[in-house]
Amino acid sequence: MDQAERPADFRPELSFVRSDPERRFGVSAGRFTQSNQLLGLLLGITLTVITYAVLAKMPPNLVKSSLTERGPTPYAIVLFAFWALSILFVKFFKLRFQRRALLLSLVPSDPTFVLSPATVDQITDRLYELVDDPRQFVLFSRIQIALSNLRNMRRIGDVREVLDSQADHDEAMSESSYSIVRGLIWAIPVLGFIGTVLGLSQAIGSFTGVLANSTDIEQLRPALQKVTGGLATAFETTLQGLLAALTIHMLLTFIKRDEERFLDDCKEFCQRHIVGRLRLTGGEGD
Repeated sequence: MDQAERPADFRPELSFVRSDPERRFGVSAGRFTQSNQLLGLLLGITLTVITYAVLAKMPPNLVKSSLTERGPTPYAIVLFAFWALSILFVKFFKLRFQRRALLLSLVPSDPTFVLSPATVDQITDRLYELVDDPRQFVLFSRIQIALSNLRNMRRIGDVREVLDSQADHDEAMSESSYSIVRGLIWAIPVLGFIGTVLGLSQAIGSFTGVLANSTDIEQLRPALQKVTGGLATAFETTLQGLLAALTIHMLLTFIKRDEERFLDDCKEFCQRHIVGRLRLTGGEGD
């Protein structure tokens, strides 16, 4: 039973259309665990606006002054940080959703069942009963590609090679899905250093003006406040950039580790339930 043959009231055990996190937002979903980059940017902008709206209503405090009185750099740091965090959180929930495919029973539990060209249609039909679109799932996309070529294969090793090739492709796709986050992790500390340069320039410029125009210590005090303000901008923007980059990098490390484990689990599932059940008769086996 393929998609065209399904009844109108068909409800699979795992629906990509209803359960994928990005589809719930009403946007096009990224491939597998990839995040829709535009959605991540929109979420980052929304969170930034909410953050500064809350800060605007708060009484004066250290956090508010650090994020609102240190020039334009903190605004950019907050936006980039929320952009990266939005991408990672969307990936986290997409990864949880993809993991649910590992819990579905695709191959009959009967130990006498063997997977062969004669039974491939049975597994394919079962695949379309479990999910609405196998191409949108890491695990089932691999299996569907292997099954669609099974009739043309003469050795079990051929099926294993197809699965391994697809696994390598999925790992490369997973690695590339972190490219924007890595770019933001690099850009955030750079923004902090730019704030440092701006702050030091402001402090040095103010101090030069103070020395040129004032000789009395009492006249120097108000002017020195501008100097200390520039130094505060210099050091606080660096601290903001480093803390934000560190937090995002640690979160990326944990999510990437979980995704690598998920891909390993998919490979083990295919080895156990597909390759391990294969029987190619007529002298065609390994």
